[in-house]
Amino acid sequence: METSTPSDSSLSRRRMLTVALGGAAAAVVLPAPAWAVDDKRPGAVGKPALTTTDRMVANRVSAERALAHLKVLSEDIGPRIGGTASERAAAHYIARELEKLGYDVELQPFAVADKFTGQLASPGLPSDICWQVGASAHAALDTTVTGDVIDVGAGADADYPADAAGKIVLIDYVAGRREQHVATAIAHGAAAVIFLPVDREEPRRAPTFNPTLPGSAANPVAIPVLGVAQAQKQRLRALLAAGRLTLTVSTEAHRNLTSYNVIAETSKNKKLAGKNPVVMVTAHYDTVIGAQGANDDGSGTVLCLELARVLREVPTDATFRFALWGSEEQGLIGSRYYVRNLPQAERDRIVAVYQNDMIATSWDPATRYWLLSFDGASNAATDGVTEAARRLGYEPRISPVTQRGSSDHQSFQEVGIASANFSWRGEESPAILEPPYHTPEDTIAKNISLERLQVSLEMIGCAAYATAGKR
Repeated sequence: METSTPSDSSLSRRRMLTVALGGAAAAVVLPAPAWAVDDKRPGAVGKPALTTTDRMVANRVSAERALAHLKVLSEDIGPRIGGTASERAAAHYIARELEKLGYDVELQPFAVADKFTGQLASPGLPSDICWQVGASAHAALDTTVTGDVIDVGAGADADYPADAAGKIVLIDYVAGRREQHVATAIAHGAAAVIFLPVDREEPRRAPTFNPTLPGSAANPVAIPVLGVAQAQKQRLRALLAAGRLTLTVSTEAHRNLTSYNVIAETSKNKKLAGKNPVVMVTAHYDTVIGAQGANDDGSGTVLCLELARVLREVPTDATFRFALWGSEEQGLIGSRYYVRNLPQAERDRIVAVYQNDMIATSWDPATRYWLLSFDGASNAATDGVTEAARRLGYEPRISPVTQRGSSDHQSFQEVGIASANFSWRGEESPAILEPPYHTPEDTIAKNISLERLQVSLEMIGCAAYATAGKR
């Protein structure tokens, strides 16, 4: 297998991303992909052999344009938690952008479970990662406290200093002792508890979490209880080791929630409405708690927006349908709702669903572009990308069709609709994901490659148009 090295022409993070990090916001330079339409792409085996329809896509798609959308979603809106105001803001942004392009746009609502979030704030917190955290549903919610931070490690009674009252305490999380640890913190007068996760084995890093306190479900404890990510834990301990640290901790309960799918369709073929074939390009736009979701799945979302711009007026009798799913991170809720409510006649019109999930990571080892099918068999979507990769000179960089669900393609394949998930992951297995996956480090600066985004745009765009067919 071909792997990435600093000296080769493959998709290396060191060539794609220059970052200057400090206590202030990151200064980021994301070089634009520099190849012409007939040039050999980075990591390809040769020059492309493009069709007329390929050229109509490859000449027009722009990772830089997509990046402008990504900055709005990942940096201006930030974490987009299913059913909350942040996800709704993202849905309305996506819908407006698609309407500007002339699409018929529908917001499809569906109910989702309550969410519980926290936020850490302090002038000393570095701004290069997200500081949203998980909050316990069995502790104080919709509240804010400020206090000096102390680290009590294992959280035993003897670990507390005499002046713990009013302090925000850091405690190493042990699932079987969490309620005892909270009770001890309250007995010492703590203002809040921040649980620190066990470090995962690299390249994995622990995400934020919502600590459960089953014994307090009927009678929540009186102080906030939060669960931070591994990256946040490391920063907090480093800051505390350097001197006094004062934090403001806030919690919020998000209840009676509605999430939305954003569905957009080309409208120029109204005379064929309900009859012509449909090619879908899709992604989920929500995130997990504590992640800005630059790659997961802001990258797939902005790929859809950019391809919607490029494919809106190409000559074809097929209908392009772009779908951005809400609440994927809670169990494919949005895409399953959509499929469940799709009449069989409409299901039968769909030729292929190109689902894009994490298609722009800058992590060096993510050198393989994976074709993931829920049943492990090839279909129109995997065939479309395989053929597009061959025409672009990328065939050796894509995986064989590999069995894997856990993204929205599964919702379609469960009812017999051709679909697949596409993403950049490690060479050996689709389970090898970048360290920022589902963490506060999933930011543009730390986890986005414009070159990989451009290649993904070309492969999915060329595949989708070839599937639709030129008129």
